[in-house]
Amino acid sequence: MSAIGFVGPPNVGKSTLFKACTNRMSVEIENRPFSTIEPNISIVFVPDPRLSELAQIVKPKKTTHAILKFVDIAGLVAGASKGEGLGNKFLAHIREVDAILHIVRCFVDPDIIHVMGKVDPIADIEIIHTELILADLQTIERALMNLKAAVKSGDKTAHMTATLLQQVRAHLDQGHLMQSLILDQEAHTLLKPFQFLTLKPMLYLANVHEDGFSNNLFLTALTEYIAKQNMIVMPVCAKLESELSELTAEERQEFLQTFSFTETILDRIIHTSYNLLQQSFFTVGVQEVRSWTIAKGASALEAAACIHTDFAKGFIRAEVVSYQDFIQHQGLPAAKKAGKLRLEGRDYRVQDGDIIHFLFNI
Repeated sequence: MSAIGFVGPPNVGKSTLFKACTNRMSVEIENRPFSTIEPNISIVFVPDPRLSELAQIVKPKKTTHAILKFVDIAGLVAGASKGEGLGNKFLAHIREVDAILHIVRCFVDPDIIHVMGKVDPIADIEIIHTELILADLQTIERALMNLKAAVKSGDKTAHMTATLLQQVRAHLDQGHLMQSLILDQEAHTLLKPFQFLTLKPMLYLANVHEDGFSNNLFLTALTEYIAKQNMIVMPVCAKLESELSELTAEERQEFLQTFSFTETILDRIIHTSYNLLQQSFFTVGVQEVRSWTIAKGASALEAAACIHTDFAKGFIRAEVVSYQDFIQHQGLPAAKKAGKLRLEGRDYRVQDGDIIHFLFNI
């Protein structure tokens, strides 16, 4: 199960958006810094029409959607990498998520304080980027120290890792996030154990007033800034989304039409983050048709572990059929007869929509 962390400075509307996305009525929302100390956590289902199409063919006893874990993490301030505010807790919690949903304040409200004294979305972003970079630099320094003996002994993997870490350090020293580095699969594999914060995929949500979707100088500046980094910014209104989350299904539809919204913030986050960060694979059988969530580029071995650790420990091979071939041939037997079933090893990179049967032995 993938986890997405809601991140941002205090009082940007982070917990309000979290509540709107998850309908968690117990989320603490206050006009003061650090009202969120321990992270709020909620599980949401991922809608996927492909699942129902597979179920129509297989006729399973049950159908199970993929799930995402949303984590509302304490607000971050300058100096967090040195323990300021709730910095240590913030960094520990964000290290545990798979992707970052970065909430940025793009509205002025004298009744809602700003920890820096004024609204400046670019400055807010740069504060968080700087703290994440500093935390990653600390991780690199510790890692290089730990690798020193192995490198001296001639360990090839240790040497490759140390060389890569030095390249990453130079990139970070220039103020760049690691996600802007072009890394091959081997590099990603070497870096994965370190859980680098700036390597995590990031999606930006610009929190605006009800009338702030257009002619908003903050939003314009933020959009231009993010575009230069080849990342995505999504404008939302936490206040409207909060009101929307408390309505009935019929009232919600009328509300969406009134404000020309086509879907709720939860649906938009799921769809956008999925396209950007994640993908699904399916397991099918008469007992259950199920969707599973994994990171883009994940291996067959990682997909197996997503189902159960025994699948990964005793991995033999994966039998794979694409979703399109399964639908076209109306099931596995005909797809197999047409030569569409592939046998893949543990290093196979799973594609979105793959239907996989894992063979394993414990």
